[in-house]
Amino acid sequence: MNKTNPINPLSTDVPQPDVFAVHAQSQNHDDGIAPEFSRRETQRWWIKLFLQPLLLLACGAALLTGLGVAQRMGWLSGGGSSSGSAHSHAAHANTKYICPMMCTPPQSEPGRCPVCAMELVPATSGGGSSDTHSIHLDPAARRVANIQTVSVQSVPMSRTIRSVGQLGYDEGTLKMISAYVDGRIERLYADYTGVVVKKGDHLALVYSPRLYSAQAELLLARKAHDQSRTESVGRVPESNRKMYDSARQRIIELGMTDEQVNQLEQAGEANSRMHLCAPISGTVIEKKAVEGQYVKEGEVIYELADLSTVWLMLELFPEDAATIRYGQKVQAEVQSLPGRPFEGRVAFIDPSVNAKTRTVGVRVVIPNTDGVLRVGDYAKATIEVPLGDKDGLVYDPELANHWVSPRHPHIVSATSGKCPICGVDLVPASELGFTDQQVKAQHVFVVPRDAVLMAGNNSVVYVETEPGRFEIRRVILGPQCGNDIVIRQGVREGEQVATRGNFLIDSQMQLAGNPSLIDPTRAQPRMDDELTPIMMAALDKLSPEDRQLATVQRRCPVTGKLLGSMGAPLRVEIAGHSVLICCRGCRAALLDTPEKYLAVLANPRTHEPDEDLPPIGDIQMDLPPTGDFQLHESHPNAAAVSSDEVPSTPENLRTPDEKGSDR
Repeated sequence: MNKTNPINPLSTDVPQPDVFAVHAQSQNHDDGIAPEFSRRETQRWWIKLFLQPLLLLACGAALLTGLGVAQRMGWLSGGGSSSGSAHSHAAHANTKYICPMMCTPPQSEPGRCPVCAMELVPATSGGGSSDTHSIHLDPAARRVANIQTVSVQSVPMSRTIRSVGQLGYDEGTLKMISAYVDGRIERLYADYTGVVVKKGDHLALVYSPRLYSAQAELLLARKAHDQSRTESVGRVPESNRKMYDSARQRIIELGMTDEQVNQLEQAGEANSRMHLCAPISGTVIEKKAVEGQYVKEGEVIYELADLSTVWLMLELFPEDAATIRYGQKVQAEVQSLPGRPFEGRVAFIDPSVNAKTRTVGVRVVIPNTDGVLRVGDYAKATIEVPLGDKDGLVYDPELANHWVSPRHPHIVSATSGKCPICGVDLVPASELGFTDQQVKAQHVFVVPRDAVLMAGNNSVVYVETEPGRFEIRRVILGPQCGNDIVIRQGVREGEQVATRGNFLIDSQMQLAGNPSLIDPTRAQPRMDDELTPIMMAALDKLSPEDRQLATVQRRCPVTGKLLGSMGAPLRVEIAGHSVLICCRGCRAALLDTPEKYLAVLANPRTHEPDEDLPPIGDIQMDLPPTGDFQLHESHPNAAAVSSDEVPSTPENLRTPDEKGSDR
């Protein structure tokens, strides 16, 4: 029986367990299960860390996959309404497909280009209100593209042509001193290269026995002539006179001057030694003999050059050479004499273009009275050419009412006469393209060079006709003057042209299927009756029968281009009809659907492009068309391609390159 504690009625006499003993037991039990419990808690924590995100990602992926399957199966629609679906189908129906190389007009169905066989790509819109010649950009897009414009200015301007050339000898003053007779050089007075001589100076002393014999004959003929004057018979004096004249002429041809012959006759004694005299004043530029050397008749001893005038040889581009004329003034600055200007005049313009450098040689005559100009030195030349003069006349106050030598432009006279150098009659300066009255400077249209996009023979600018509307303009360029370039045709004064961002505008025009830098001719109106010289030359390669057929057919039924625009046309016999196509790329399309293109030939109007599409236009490039290299098989005597002989199977329509790639 339990007894109650009198102090604590709730307590009993039941013996209480020892706290320390229980704690000891518990401690022993926990030491056994602690490692297992710790491992379970760690695994549970890692599972919570990765499992929940993986479940969320799996659910999201399953949701997206389900939405995609539902949309593909048609359970979900992108527009959310029937009107949206109809609008999508209408937009797809209005999509036009263009060739990346712009070979053909935009097509209404996808496929391949019949000319270059490239895959057609959808044409993007150039703006909601764009037309076939322009695009519209909103202010935000304009700021992003950083498009800047400037106005076309009309200013008086002269073109400055700059070039670098080299000084050379005046070839008209070069002289060769040769031995007139066989002999030995006993003395050289001009004994080094570069010595300056004057006309008549002694250059060398030559010993020649032949010259001695000729002198003796002259003295005997002179004596006989003097003695025969007293004789009465008329024939003897006349004969002696002829002998004397012949002997005198012979000795002059052996190199003696008239002065030397007169001295010989006065002395009355023959001399086997003769002095060679300088025929002109100049500089010895080459010495080819030494004292004591035996020389043959005609062997060169000296080469002289008159350095009172020198030539400046320039190489100009053909478009620069076309603007200058004979006698035009040239300012030159020599490299060895900086800051000292020299003036010369154009003496010769090469009539041909160098095939290697594609430049035109121009020769300038510069007076060198002081002798400071050295042959071989480099010089910078500057030529001022006025622009805009329709008559092409140049005003030069030094040539106004003066006469000029037609061979030596530095010879200018106030009166008529003969040129003191060549003896040719002087001509008025007006006959050489110069005017006697001062010409008023003409105004030309100029824009910054950055405003013009050029590719080959194509040059275009983009004109902002309205705020945000940029229209393509094909322009004809003039010369470039510094940072500006002259535009001869295509713009008007005051129009705004894009100077920055114009490449972005051009790329948008290409994506829209509009005329662009690649093919700006599409911006021109279609001219059915106009054939370029290149097209006519291509048609002339045809036989007379095919030439007559091309005159009747005029256009390729596949591309709609004028025959000859892609080189010499090809003839195809199909369904009993002879059809000309512009290139080999059109043959496959013609053989696939002959009824369609025969109908086009029967009614050409059915092949006209839609009114809302830009016409492809006739090719007006000066370069040979790209299709020429594909038409070497087209010869006037070549046999026509018949549809009976060549079945229109896919294997036969493949090119040799495609067949070779399979092998």
